Amino acid sequence: MTSAENLRGFKRDGRIVIVGASLAGLRAAEALRDEGFTGSLTMIGDESAEPYDRPPLSKQVLTGWVPADDTTLPRRRDIDAEWLLGVPADGLDLATNHVRLADGREIPFDRVLISTGVRARPWFIESEADLDGVFVVRTREHAAGLQRALAAGPSRVLVIGAGFTGSEIASVCRERGIPVTVAELAPAPLVGALGAMIGDVAADMQRAHGVDLRCGVKVTGLEGDAQGRLRRAHFDDGSSIDVDVAVVALGGIRNTEWLRDSGLAAGVWGIACDTGCRAMTLDGLITDDVFAAGDVARCPNPIYEYRLISLEHWANAVEQAEVAAHNMVSSQADRWPHLTLPLFWSIQFGVNIKSVGVPTFADEVAVTQGSVAEQRFVAAYGYRGRVTAAVSFNNAKWLDYYRQLIETAAPFPPPCPTPDQPAGMKPVPVDFPGPTLLAQGATVVVTGHDPGERRVTAAQQYR
Repeated sequence: MTSAENLRGFKRDGRIVIVGASLAGLRAAEALRDEGFTGSLTMIGDESAEPYDRPPLSKQVLTGWVPADDTTLPRRRDIDAEWLLGVPADGLDLATNHVRLADGREIPFDRVLISTGVRARPWFIESEADLDGVFVVRTREHAAGLQRALAAGPSRVLVIGAGFTGSEIASVCRERGIPVTVAELAPAPLVGALGAMIGDVAADMQRAHGVDLRCGVKVTGLEGDAQGRLRRAHFDDGSSIDVDVAVVALGGIRNTEWLRDSGLAAGVWGIACDTGCRAMTLDGLITDDVFAAGDVARCPNPIYEYRLISLEHWANAVEQAEVAAHNMVSSQADRWPHLTLPLFWSIQFGVNIKSVGVPTFADEVAVTQGSVAEQRFVAAYGYRGRVTAAVSFNNAKWLDYYRQLIETAAPFPPPCPTPDQPAGMKPVPVDFPGPTLLAQGATVVVTGHDPGERRVTAAQQYR
């Protein structure tokens, strides 16, 4: 039997299991059916609900605009799948091609897609995390519980962590007229993702909207009353505040523990893959039957010197899922690379923040358009003389221009496409508080327009 006949037989009668009933998992399932896969399809998820949209949880749900139960993802088509929900995966056996569930069942597969995503990082003291009034925001249940707590009109909310999620929650509190304190160990909000200059802008924005922003401090304890309700928070500078609600926004933990004995290169940073979303073993070998997509996948990006990058971005999950699905039912010659640049957006304090590229892969940043004082500008990021990312505040219409600069390894700082270039524009060090993604390596140009055409070619490096 030829390889083409084997592929046709697999598309007709094969068994595919998707572990992670998430955005990436659902979009991959739909893409598989669009690709002509008519075999057995099984969806495994640790939550009892079918896939739902997560970005609205820290935005529209908390404001009360959208009920948490109304965030179910729309179906593009019928996927004709067997749904195994409410039971997490507990192991992956590559010798026998089985997914083991926590209840002891074993689900056979010919190919498997892992899209288990991330979970919220909990407060580090369990007894304090269990206090009535302490929340994380990752699931619909989390968001619904916090929405009810905010609707009750707390006297003060404490947000622990000033990343994107924490900043969005602080924005919701101020929109609802609720006093809020934000505690951030770093020097400014968003500084870990966007650097010191944008962090200063974000700090000014929060304080201008009445946020009690405390940077460079750590929350050391959450104190409850005799009834187990949160009443007070303590900081490492010796101060304390009375609070009714605390939201722990300290990032996520990738759900890879169940793969510990699988032989895959899976850990706290995600599952190492190639650009075709095929998982890698601990020996560095590429598997043929195991794929990963979404927040848990860690893929090399040629633009960023082939660094393995995992991204918690909505658009990345969708596009990666479609690439993985295509490659699961395609021959080697017809497989696609996942080369799409990361896109991210956030709305906070009335400002629409969007980015393209990987801002942490940079050594310099410059405001290339608009006015920082008016909170309407674009900042370009560069590494060793080439453009690597851009972030806009209320000026997203120009991001496609910067995307082209990134994909063509254009020199940094780039020319301003409009007359609103700030006077005396000068790049400054990007200044991240922790490790960055800087490394030496190849610079490439992305060619083509759709996943089937997009490839890379070598480009001259700018220094």
